[in-house]
Amino acid sequence: QVQLVESGGGLVQPGGSLRLSCAASGSIFRLYAAGWYRQAPGKQRGLVARITAGDSPNYADSVKGRLTISRDNAKNTVYLQMNSLKPEDTAVYYCNAGPQGSALEVWGQGTLVTVSS
Repeated sequence: QVQLVESGGGLVQPGGSLRLSCAASGSIFRLYAAGWYRQAPGKQRGLVARITAGDSPNYADSVKGRLTISRDNAKNTVYLQMNSLKPEDTAVYYCNAGPQGSALEVWGQGTLVTVSS
């Protein structure tokens, strides 16, 4: 079973940048699509960005042009580069990998991003 560990969250001012990392255990990670989701207080968890095993990304409309997902299969790591951050980006960000809805799908523990002046 693949395990995921996120890092890189923190407090940033509006307009600032952060890079989140998600390190996976196990080389089988490179065979999976992976993604970032977020959950703000009082809201449901939703998709931020997802990247296929073949490096094809897709994004939620609210983050297009500001956030970039990428992966380094040699390091079993997926990244989320976040630029031009807004207060509404404040949330716990979760890494996800594996076939969605299957027994192989796994989640990280989450990392908090706070955008505030």
